[in-house]
Amino acid sequence: MTGEPRRHQVTELPPIEAHITEYQCPQVVCPACGKATHAPLPEDVEGQFGPQLTALIAYLTVVCRLPRQVVRRLMEGVLQIPISVGSTQHAWEETSAAVAPIYQELEQALPRQPVLNVDETGHRTKGAKRWLWTLVAPTFVFYQIATSRGAAVLRQLLGERFAGVLCSDRLQTYLTYAAACRRLCWAHGIRNVLSAQELAKTAAGQRFCREALAHTRRVFRLWHRFRGDPEARGAPLTRTQLIRKVRPIAKKLFALANQHLNAGDKDMRNLAWAFMEHHEWFFTFVKKKGVEPTNNVAERALRPAVQWRKVSFGTRSAEGELAVARLLTITRTCQLQQLNALAYLTAAIRCHRRRQAVTSLLPRRP
Repeated sequence: MTGEPRRHQVTELPPIEAHITEYQCPQVVCPACGKATHAPLPEDVEGQFGPQLTALIAYLTVVCRLPRQVVRRLMEGVLQIPISVGSTQHAWEETSAAVAPIYQELEQALPRQPVLNVDETGHRTKGAKRWLWTLVAPTFVFYQIATSRGAAVLRQLLGERFAGVLCSDRLQTYLTYAAACRRLCWAHGIRNVLSAQELAKTAAGQRFCREALAHTRRVFRLWHRFRGDPEARGAPLTRTQLIRKVRPIAKKLFALANQHLNAGDKDMRNLAWAFMEHHEWFFTFVKKKGVEPTNNVAERALRPAVQWRKVSFGTRSAEGELAVARLLTITRTCQLQQLNALAYLTAAIRCHRRRQAVTSLLPRRP
């Protein structure tokens, strides 16, 4: 035999069969009072499902976004576990209760975060309008379903004034909320410029949009060099070099906006005022560590929630809203931290049944 053997691997599932444990609790009669009693079940035995099966049902609904009827058929067809739709709902509710302390802990940690990316999207509860909010911190993702799209939600979660950098789009909700520092999303800004370019009816409007886009492309080329992207042209930049190179581009964009504050084209005039009024917030990412030029991280966090909403058609009660927010928060945070979400939910249910504390998802302080 010469050289290395050819290797070929085949992955197969073992026979799948549920493991059923029967607990026999003897009945005894007290000789003194004559009252009959049964021996108690172990503390982590609750209902007919173990922690791992309960967690799997919740995982399939929130992470895999399977409707409850599909989960029921999967349990019966693949695992040979007869189950009702009501039982899947019970497993969902128990998992929500198990992760409630962690959800509350993450909510309390929001005001202390150095950077938060925020976004929101529409939601429905029994046909009534709701808003699904997401707040993305460096180490966790938080969701909440609220009846409002206003700044009151931010004040409830972050306090009257956020001490870190609040990253968002130009929705008035964010602009009216008090924050120590802001970063406005360049992706939204570019989309606004492209839209204005399509609608521009004058040569001046077309020229304004072309120049604004050219300045934006220069800024992003520098940003890619700073991040060390393999496809970026030029040597990597330090933070100091990035600041020095972006400063003249920012001044040119400011001057361009200043020249078109009274333009006849409404879209161009609105963009010019936006670049003038919020000029500093568009370039926060250049100076602040951990801040990106776009709000893509929050938009990506909303995507699985939107996909789940389309499959489930929303929620039906306030308890359902809370369960959705909790389970999305925990599972997405596990994915962000590269933790096994199913294993974490299983451990949380086991701790919940034993009345023990669940492992925190916040980083340990040195």
